Amino acid sequence: MIPVNRPLLGGNEQKYLTECIETGWISSEGPFVRKLESEFGQLMGCAHGVAVSNGSAAIELALAALRIGPGDEVILPTFTIISCAAAIVRAGAVPVVVDCQADTWNLDPDLLASKVTSRTKAIMVVHIYGLPVDMDPVLDLARRHGLFVIEDAAEQHGQTYKGRRVGSLGDIATVSFYPNKQVTTGEGGMVLTNDPALADRARSLRNLCFDRERRYVHDELGWNFRMSNLQAAVGVAQLERIDVILAKKRQIGSWYQERLRGASRLCLPLERTAYADNSYWVFGVVLDDQVPFDAIEAMARLKSKGVDSRHFFWPMHEQPVLRKRGLFVNERCPNAERIARRGFYLPSGVGLTEDEADVCALALREILS
Repeated sequence: MIPVNRPLLGGNEQKYLTECIETGWISSEGPFVRKLESEFGQLMGCAHGVAVSNGSAAIELALAALRIGPGDEVILPTFTIISCAAAIVRAGAVPVVVDCQADTWNLDPDLLASKVTSRTKAIMVVHIYGLPVDMDPVLDLARRHGLFVIEDAAEQHGQTYKGRRVGSLGDIATVSFYPNKQVTTGEGGMVLTNDPALADRARSLRNLCFDRERRYVHDELGWNFRMSNLQAAVGVAQLERIDVILAKKRQIGSWYQERLRGASRLCLPLERTAYADNSYWVFGVVLDDQVPFDAIEAMARLKSKGVDSRHFFWPMHEQPVLRKRGLFVNERCPNAERIARRGFYLPSGVGLTEDEADVCALALREILS
């Protein structure tokens, strides 16, 4: 079975992990944490990085740093992972969804203005799969209404928008270092910002809001969202090869584009837009409406040929757990609803070989023939 993801850990990961063990620095106080925060922040164009335990924690921390809470509304794409909406709900705020674009699969900026109310506090953009959101209209709307902009850049390490670093465009950003990301720490994440006050607040909230003078006196409730030195050591080693990793991702995208271009009844991801080239975190495809089966059936057929795959995100407005809370009554987002049912992605990890890409592309063509 060709897996959806296979990370590459052939650099200095073992060397740096051994250093952690030999020196005894395995906790969050170790030097690799600070090194990862600094170097990954530079990659993303941000002066401050706050390493955390995972990407979902990063989103919760970002919302708390912005003091978003009960009575506030946060606009986000319906086509995203549950972590985004869950963090908003846990903060006591209300998630307000917009549909995605049919071609980029990203939040449609043209739909944002109609969702802004007197209670709107922030817009959370999620850069999906390989292309960033068209940010200029988002930032313009946010400025006009005095809204925060949160970037979920979990899938966009090292990506740019009109030459500017994705993750540095809004007030605060979040990333994940899960094993399928361009840079992995096994589990982990980071909050990124160019605002020193937001960074200081995020660091305090990450570490239980210990008082600087009297450690065990607390004026606010925080979390233990710390990243260990062991995790950070893996991330530092990964960052040393970031150019190779990003180039390999684009190579994988090119392999699939060449092998699937012209395939009937199949929509491929855009290679580029006016503002960015596709970085191909994953290579997603959407079945044409004429295909007589959905993504679930397509994935089962691929698996029978030895190719694993992964379903697209399920829209937030159709999530049972959120509907039970009375959210999104009568909400319709036709683009997201369609690609959720007809979209999936092929094996795209940096460990994929060209021969494996051949097998995957041929298998997909065969199930569509």
